[in-house]
Amino acid sequence: MKARPVATRALLADVVRDGLRRAVITGTYPPGSQLPNEDALAGRFSVSRATIREAVRGLVAEGYLSRRHGSGTFVTSRPLLRNSLDTNFSYTAYLESTGVRAGRRILGIRTIGATVAVAEHLRLEPGQPVVELRRVRTADDRPAVYSVDHLPAEIVDAVRDRESLGGSIYAMLADLGHPVRHGEAVVAPASADSELAQVLEIAPGTLLQHLEQVDVDGDGRRVLFSLEWHVPDVIELRVYRRGPGTSEGAGRS
Repeated sequence: MKARPVATRALLADVVRDGLRRAVITGTYPPGSQLPNEDALAGRFSVSRATIREAVRGLVAEGYLSRRHGSGTFVTSRPLLRNSLDTNFSYTAYLESTGVRAGRRILGIRTIGATVAVAEHLRLEPGQPVVELRRVRTADDRPAVYSVDHLPAEIVDAVRDRESLGGSIYAMLADLGHPVRHGEAVVAPASADSELAQVLEIAPGTLLQHLEQVDVDGDGRRVLFSLEWHVPDVIELRVYRRGPGTSEGAGRS
């Protein structure tokens, strides 16, 4: 009976965190400025101070805010759109939650034979049919992410599911009976070649963050292999790492 208020507060914290993130990105709270105190923010969002603390804690973890002991909470000097790798989510929904104008450009949808690399990641035989989707996500019309996604043609049909492929792949997979349970990702630096430079509207040689990820459904089947290139000036990949805490043995070698 007491769990419902906790769940409600968690939901409110998400709403407040999105509102604060939007205020930071749009300049309501400019870089270097001090965030209003908890009472002022609680009044602005009509929530409790506990909810404000939870929302602010999330933005500190995302890198939008920093705490200075004895001084308060401040907006980081260079707020970027930040993709936290500890959670899978829709890019479009995330970008819209920040207050920027989100967009998608489909560059191509086709069925091809799986290359050796794609087959290995999806645990298929080389040459088996896969659907390849190439697209660019934009933030306020600026290219932010270029992605090449591969899905087993046994699950997705390039013609039948063409409209769904233009939206959230995770939502489409869930509708097809393959909700994603988790993803395994590798991040590495990459330099933009001429093709990436043209697609992302950047100079050749620009440093990018490259993400290679395999998504797995509830039955343990690999249903999506993605290659992504992120423009750090627009959206930054970040990892939130918890400390060892105070459990027994923490800090021992």
